[in-house]
Amino acid sequence: MTRKNPQHPQHPRPSRRAVLGGAAVAAFAVAAGTGTARAAGRRAAWPTGFPLPDGWLPEGITIGSAPFAYMGSRADGAIYRTDLRTGEGRVLHEGAPGRAAIGLELGHDGLLYVSGGADGTARLVDARTGEPRGTYELTAATGHFVNDVVLFRDRAWFTDSYDAVLYGVPRGRGGRVRTLPLTGDWEQLPGAINANGVVSTPDGRDVIVVKSTPGELYRVCLRTGRATRVTLVGADDVVNGDGLVRVGRTLYVVQNRLNVVTVFDLDAGATTATLRRSITDPRFDVPATAARFRDRLYLVNARFTSPQTPETTFTAVAVPL
Repeated sequence: MTRKNPQHPQHPRPSRRAVLGGAAVAAFAVAAGTGTARAAGRRAAWPTGFPLPDGWLPEGITIGSAPFAYMGSRADGAIYRTDLRTGEGRVLHEGAPGRAAIGLELGHDGLLYVSGGADGTARLVDARTGEPRGTYELTAATGHFVNDVVLFRDRAWFTDSYDAVLYGVPRGRGGRVRTLPLTGDWEQLPGAINANGVVSTPDGRDVIVVKSTPGELYRVCLRTGRATRVTLVGADDVVNGDGLVRVGRTLYVVQNRLNVVTVFDLDAGATTATLRRSITDPRFDVPATAARFRDRLYLVNARFTSPQTPETTFTAVAVPL
């Protein structure tokens, strides 16, 4: 996830494109060239694209077992929830000046774990009501960027793009934060986006972290912090690597400014990743992160290369796995 200027304009409430009715959603999907209405008497297909509020500045997305996507705002830390069956959505959690919602992950406890970006925090939000359930100050120093998050056993682990550490926040409420320095093969590059997306390994023992610059994957032991660089086969790098999604031993890497999702096969030890294919789509506009639901991958278009104003339009799109 690429850091942007934290002083974003706050998006309007409500946006003129915040919620669309069923007819508008169908029109949006048809205009995108991907959604179609089925014949009369048959259930309409779920939309493969839907709008977000103007000026939303999305980056993170998470989807649980129910067909709802949650997407955070870099503008003010608000969270938007969309019903994947219809494409209709609403603001679930109101933002505030100076906040950001970067990475998000939905737990079985009904809580959203939210990366706070430059403010160095992790926040907990009730996924049903949108009520805040707690805030953890992960670092008191400036020059940090809490970026992405993965739920792993009893903790939520957050990456910091400007420091060689992971932060382990206790699941639920209460407990102490664990700060885990990255060692081994990890070399922090000053002034660059380093640690970004994070997922668990197929064996459930460690995590995989993408290093956006210069574009590398690492297996990280959460007991020791030792990072082992993953050997790439069939690809030189994963530069601009942002969000990660893993399905079994298949790893999806969102390379934001390249407008591509690269798909790798992991070996049993998650120490080698072999390029299988790439996913592109004309609707991609600097996608930042992705989340899986059934046989689809849903991505938010962060549009980092476009004007970031209250009038800038944003969308989320779905592609087949």
